[in-house]
Amino acid sequence: MDNDRIHELLAGVGPVSIRKMFGGKSIYRDGLIFAIDLDDELMFKADETSVPDFLAAGCRQWVYTHSKTGRVTPMPYWSIPDEALDDPDEMTPWARKAIEASVRVEAVRVPKRKTKRKKA
Repeated sequence: MDNDRIHELLAGVGPVSIRKMFGGKSIYRDGLIFAIDLDDELMFKADETSVPDFLAAGCRQWVYTHSKTGRVTPMPYWSIPDEALDDPDEMTPWARKAIEASVRVEAVRVPKRKTKRKKA
């Protein structure tokens, strides 16, 4: 999906930034990633609070398959209902759910400890 279309669909949640990432794009609001675009498919972040809404709408979870091991890892991103892809007004509530999930996830994230580097 091109960046202009992403901005158009997500206009209801305010300004977003888009960055290239492995094989796709990551989409941020206020510095938090809440969506990805993989293979021209927009997917929103969900957590334990919002997953039931995505399931009820018939959305599917993105599953990453590791190329070397074949191991499958469920990721926290979900497809979006088809009707939302055609209408920014339908997209806005889904985008808000994704932003709220990102905020909740960030709130419980344990910060990484800084380690001192040994001087040579």
